[in-house]
Formats: sequence, structure tokens, C-alpha cells
Amino acid sequence: MIQITEERDLKSLEKPLIRMFELATHKIDLIKRNWDEKKGAPVFTVDGKYSSRGWTEWTQGFMYGNALLAYEATGDRDSLQWGRSKTVEQMAPHLSHFGVHDHGFNNISTYGNLLRLMKNGELEYNEWEKNFYELALKLSGAVQARRFTSLPDQLGYVSSFNGAHSLFADTIRSMRILAVSHHLGHFFWGEQDKKTSLLRLLLSHAETTARFNVYFGEKRDSWDERGRVAHESIFNVESGSYRCPGSQQGYSPFSTWTRGQAWILTGYAEQLEYIATLDESEIRDLRLPYYPDKEAILSRFQELAEAVADHIITHTPVDGIPYWDTGAPLLYKMDDYQNKPADPFNPYEPVDASAAAISVQGLFRLAETLKEGSPEKALRYQNAAITMMRTLLSDTYLSTKENHEGLLLHSIYHQPNGWDHIQKGQKISNGESSMWGDYHLIEAGVYLYKRISGKAAPVFFDI
Repeated sequence: MIQITEERDLKSLEKPLIRMFELATHKIDLIKRNWDEKKGAPVFTVDGKYSSRGWTEWTQGFMYGNALLAYEATGDRDSLQWGRSKTVEQMAPHLSHFGVHDHGFNNISTYGNLLRLMKNGELEYNEWEKNFYELALKLSGAVQARRFTSLPDQLGYVSSFNGAHSLFADTIRSMRILAVSHHLGHFFWGEQDKKTSLLRLLLSHAETTARFNVYFGEKRDSWDERGRVAHESIFNVESGSYRCPGSQQGYSPFSTWTRGQAWILTGYAEQLEYIATLDESEIRDLRLPYYPDKEAILSRFQELAEAVADHIITHTPVDGIPYWDTGAPLLYKMDDYQNKPADPFNPYEPVDASAAAISVQGLFRLAETLKEGSPEKALRYQNAAITMMRTLLSDTYLSTKENHEGLLLHSIYHQPNGWDHIQKGQKISNGESSMWGDYHLIEAGVYLYKRISGKAAPVFFDI
């Protein structure tokens, strides 16, 4: 269980954050010099050097997004110029990539961050450039919506790359692109010129994910534990009926892959912030039976986010770093592992620091949402996040070696497939980084640094 600190002042994280940003800028410089773009997108490191891994191209936006966030944190113009120019040169194929559920990852991280920086005056205003970023985000949302699988009772989901039958937990955070596209006044234009609200599709996806990928301790099946998450839900697309849970990167459908759980927490925490800004009429006009008004959405999303946050706190080691899956088969050999700091160098099961880097932001954002209505819960989630963030910023998890291209150490990509590099002398993967882990650590750092500095915390829809 995460050891919840009694510390309430985020100011103590300021110096560790500045150090992390300095390291991040150095790592970005290494990648700029060393990465061969003909290899596609960098995914994870092998002996400290970034490598590609063909499955889907979902990490390129994080590479350039890292540079944009580093500029936001430090003012480093070289990082801005690189991230900005590479977004124009390299990211167009991701706008029209119909085969993935990851549009929000690639395109919010690049076009979205650039538009947000321009809106906030941190990037010089240019009308043509602004229109370009807006058009990119509008199109990305519509292309993502094209993957929508409809279910009975106005449910449905944006399907994973596995096919129309497959709903991934990950995609809830990628739904930011539907929110942004809707926010910019766009829609999905289908056959016979049928127009569909992207907000409607977002909410349908969110409710379907809540019903089938997240558990609430209601005896749905033998493994129904409040806050547990299944990576995948599988449906019969002919009848629209739910068939079973599944898992691609977790140990099993009946345990919790911790990065999938992290996507759920942060995805819903951010959508809570977004939905709160909408006019009541926008929700009522959709006439969704399960979300008749804005309060119904906020209540549902809050219930879900709290359940998942509580599960993470309860099932994560004291320092806030989870192992890659709560059911990883050799955890039983690690006596009382949940009541000790996570050990990335153990001989049995890897930790996944990238799951913590994603979750920490969700915990902080959820805490802010609850601050007025539920101050005790808010303090609990914030202080658990402080514990987690302090560990992520420690020497154990920050890559300080001069030539190591990663920033956040001890990430895991695909343990079942055995893709992660095992260094000489080790029995499990450790000491390596991932592009999404680096990005989410920097993104969480920017969020915290702005709060510490008394500035408005960034939100994805502030465009």
C-alpha cells in the first residue's frame, strides 16, 4: 500500500522538478543527434539507446511532445524549434492513420501542445499557424471517431487496433482528441452526410469502458474487485453483446495490468475537468439515456476515478511504484512486497515506472477536482501522489547517466511478448526507458511546476 505522506506543500518538489527538466533537455538533445527517423518512432531503450518496435506507431508524438513540454518548463528555444518543426515534417501521417486508437496520444502531444502554448502566450501568435494546428486536431478527432463500434442502448466505443470487437482501457486517455475536436466545433461526418457529435461518441465510449473494463465490487464475476481494470473488453459485433475480458499486455484478463489501470485513472480525471466546463444544454441535447444531465456524468466519472485510485493506493508498494501487473506470476516469491519499496532489481518480476508516471497526474488532478466537495479524499489522493512523484524524481528512477537516452528508468512495454531488454547480469528487464514514460513524467512535472509557481495548471482543452 502506498505510504501516504503527511506533507501538504508541493514546494518541496520544486528543486527535484528543475533537476528533472534539465535532464530531460539533455536527453532530448541526445535523441535529436542520434535518432534515425527512417526507423520510425522510438519506443524503448536497449542498453540506454532508443530503439523502434513495430506494433503500432503510437509513440512518435511523445518524442516531439517531450521537446515542447521541455520548452514550456525551461524556455529552451532549441527544444521548441525542434518539436515545432518536426511536428510539421513528421506528424501528418498520424492525422490520417485510420488503423489505430492512439490519435489522442500522438496529436494532442504535438499539435495540441503547440496550440495550447500559443493560446497561453507562451508561443508567439501566428494566425496561419493557429489555423493549421486547429485543422489538424479537428481531423484527428474525426479520423479517430471512424473506428467507432456501435452497441445497443446508445453505447459503443472506439475500437482498438485488434479490430471492431475490441475495446482497450488505454483509449480513454486518447479520447482527449474527440474532446478537443468537438471543442473546436468539429463533428463526425459519415454516410449520407450523417453528422454525429464527437461529444456523444466520447461519452458513449466512456460509459462503455466504465461498464466493461472497470470493476466496482458488484459481483459481476469471480474477480470483481472494486477499482480493478481489465485491459480489453471483447464484444460480438453482430449482436452487440459483451463476451469476455481480455488482455494484450497484462498477465491475464483477471488481473490488473497496471499501465492500463493508469490510463483509466488519468483519462477519467482529465475528462472530469473537461465535462465540468460544458454547458448543461450540450449534455441534455444529446439525449443519452445513461447521461441525462451533466451531474450524471460527473458523478459517474468521479465514482470510477475514486475506485481506481483507491485500488492503486491499496495494491501498490509503499513508494508508489507498481509492478507491471497485480497478478504477475512470481510476485508470490517476493515476501510482503506491497509493504516495501518496489525493487526494480529483484530477480522475479519487473516494476513499471511508466504506470506511476501516468497515474501520478491522475491522482493530482482528481484531488483538485475533489478539493471543495470532499477535502479529506482530496488530501489523501494528493498526498499519495506526492509520495509517488518524489520516488519518480529520485536517483533510483531518474536516468542520470550522460549517454543514456531515456529519462525515466524501469519501464516495461510488453512483458508477455518478452520485448523488453534484459541487461547482462539481470534476470528481468530494468534500467531501461520508454518514450511514453518519459513524456508522462515531463507532463506531470509541468503540471506540478505550474501549480508550485502559482500559475494555472495546464489542461488539454485550453486551446
